[in-house]
Amino acid sequence: MTVNYSEKARNLFKEGYNCAQSVFCAFAEDLGIDFETALKLSSSFGGGMGRMREVCGAVSGMLMAAGLKFGYTSPVDNETKATHYIRVQNLAKSFKAKHDTIICRELLGVDADDNPVPSPRTKEYYETRPCDQLVADAAEIFAEYLNSVKS
Repeated sequence: MTVNYSEKARNLFKEGYNCAQSVFCAFAEDLGIDFETALKLSSSFGGGMGRMREVCGAVSGMLMAAGLKFGYTSPVDNETKATHYIRVQNLAKSFKAKHDTIICRELLGVDADDNPVPSPRTKEYYETRPCDQLVADAAEIFAEYLNSVKS
């Protein structure tokens, strides 16, 4: 059975998980990490890193999944680091090609602020925010990447 990671990420977001959690946790089981640990690990990156509106949490979640699957462990293996950084840059470029930016505040059309309080997840929230589509797209980009390296 083929997993629809895009739909899985969108559903997690609609359950109330943040954007980074939604993308990262869509892949958690397949990447060998338990759901609760994945939630905790990705919890800091929602709202563009703790709601600072920096790098989109969906992008951060996608790149966390890439690190877990393909990341390096040697601090001195620059060739492996460079290979991974190329992967990271290409994944980010794929997201940017769809949305023109990877910056949360630009995607949402809001100013950066340091208000740590999340917006209530109301019907209006979901109708006015592109976040469910952003998490779906980030998950799709990573799933397509995974399929391309399996081939």
